[in-house]
Amino acid sequence: MPTGKVKWYDAERGFGFIAGDDGGEIFLHASALPADAPSPKPGTRVDFGVADGRRGPSALSVTLLDPAPSVAKAKRKAPSEMAGIVEDLITVLDRTGDQLKRGKYPEGATAKRVATLLRAVADDLDG
Repeated sequence: MPTGKVKWYDAERGFGFIAGDDGGEIFLHASALPADAPSPKPGTRVDFGVADGRRGPSALSVTLLDPAPSVAKAKRKAPSEMAGIVEDLITVLDRTGDQLKRGKYPEGATAKRVATLLRAVADDLDG
């Protein structure tokens, strides 16, 4: 089976292209992907069958060999840096918890900052 890397893939439109290891470009339709597979990202290695379509070669029975490297993981903060951030987050959450115990939700800018901080730390941890 030929192999290659996904050049690009548009999940909304349901198609993209594969750059074959032999240098060719192969059309990739959503129907050629495994049913339970996530949409491939550029750089994902694949193997596939090839059929001649109306406009050139089309991929058949695509198998995702390995996912593209995660940009988020490559940009992750060092664990020692994250430890300090998590400790600061605990302090903020303790203050928020005390406020909630007194029967009052954080309001306005404070609530927005806490929510933004939680999302940012969650994104960094999830990578």
